[in-house]
Amino acid sequence: MIYIVKQNRTFVVLILIVMSTIEFNQNLNFLAEPLNAFAYSLTKNTEDAKDLYQETAFRAINNKDKFRPETNFKAWTFTIMKNIFINNYRKKIKSNTILDHTDNSFFIDSGAEAVTNDGNRNILMKELQTMINSLEDSIRVPFVMHHEGYKYNEIAETFDLPLGTVKSRIFFARKALKDMIKKNYGDYHLVRSMIA
Repeated sequence: MIYIVKQNRTFVVLILIVMSTIEFNQNLNFLAEPLNAFAYSLTKNTEDAKDLYQETAFRAINNKDKFRPETNFKAWTFTIMKNIFINNYRKKIKSNTILDHTDNSFFIDSGAEAVTNDGNRNILMKELQTMINSLEDSIRVPFVMHHEGYKYNEIAETFDLPLGTVKSRIFFARKALKDMIKKNYGDYHLVRSMIA
């Protein structure tokens, strides 16, 4: 499409490149397999992946006019999918949905497996907390804040540190904790399985 626009006594010719509906649908069909694979990698569930792909295709088609042909179509559709997934995840977390996967659908807490009260887990958690408290404050505090849910940039702003410094301090705290766990318990993965 060509538009002629008058600006301050001069005419400016604007050429607007528009992707046809056929081209748009061909591009979307061409990306069906990679989009489905990406959807599965996000959801880890076949049915949820199909729903995510369908929602992405629907939104892409509905917002076809917002796509600029000089940009990357694949990146545009993948970004739509990622944003839908993030929004759905936030909605799910916000609604605090409780899913009952028990054999007996009449009682939420009655299932095939019995819940064990393992005192070793409580002792282990206290020992891990002692290990965390033994770290230097410069790496312990950012690590604890990150563990509590603060984002890297929020921690960086709190301490007026560069983002890379915060990330490296959290990395060093994790490394130090893994070394302490290996030294005290021998196998890091065994301790991890006891906490889970």
